[in-house]
Amino acid sequence: MTQPRILLVEDELSLAEGIKLNMEMEGLPCEWTTRGDDALKRILADPYDLVILDVMLPGMDGFSVCERVREANNHTPILFLTAKNSEDDRVHGFETGGDDYLGKPFQVRELLLRVRAILRREAWYRNRSLAGRQRFGTYWVDFENFCGEGPNGPFTLGVKECMILKLLMESPGQVVSRDAILDKVWGEDASPTSRTVDNFIVRIRRCMEADAHHPRWVHTVRSVGYIFDPEGRIRKGEE
Repeated sequence: MTQPRILLVEDELSLAEGIKLNMEMEGLPCEWTTRGDDALKRILADPYDLVILDVMLPGMDGFSVCERVREANNHTPILFLTAKNSEDDRVHGFETGGDDYLGKPFQVRELLLRVRAILRREAWYRNRSLAGRQRFGTYWVDFENFCGEGPNGPFTLGVKECMILKLLMESPGQVVSRDAILDKVWGEDASPTSRTVDNFIVRIRRCMEADAHHPRWVHTVRSVGYIFDPEGRIRKGEE
């Protein structure tokens, strides 16, 4: 089995050395840089399986690095590692395209668990279920290329939007709870909330629905979760 390529971006010397040592002991060696601008160059130049990214960095902050990476249509998983740990900071991290968010101080064991969880989720997403173009009505979505075409024309989706939509489309006509989405897409120990899921559903609907306030394909089941309707039926009273 090929070892994953991991990039650690952390400017605290002692912390970075401790992370590198523990990762190597777990069979997960990683490259290391201390600057955000250098990290951006590396990520865009070479494929990584995971980036562990501090937020407060010289050269360029971690949120900006993540935004630039996603703007370049690069879907490398990113785990934020930072002392900026308020709910607003976490939500902002996910909205910029981060895959997980671990606040300092933390236990190295928790970091290792999250790293392995991200790598497992990436393997699930990359499997061949729902390969190629998946149809919804006369429209389609391509999970391998993070794009599709809806009633408003061509669109692109981020990794999390694709993961959520794939999870819903794998169980057509069945309710998928918010907790199940959080567990599968972010991991049971991750820190996003139901609010995060709802924000991503809004983005998905903007791409897939002619009228996001009266959806045909992705429906809300109040207080529970969401359902993908392969027949594309409008449900009365849903907004």
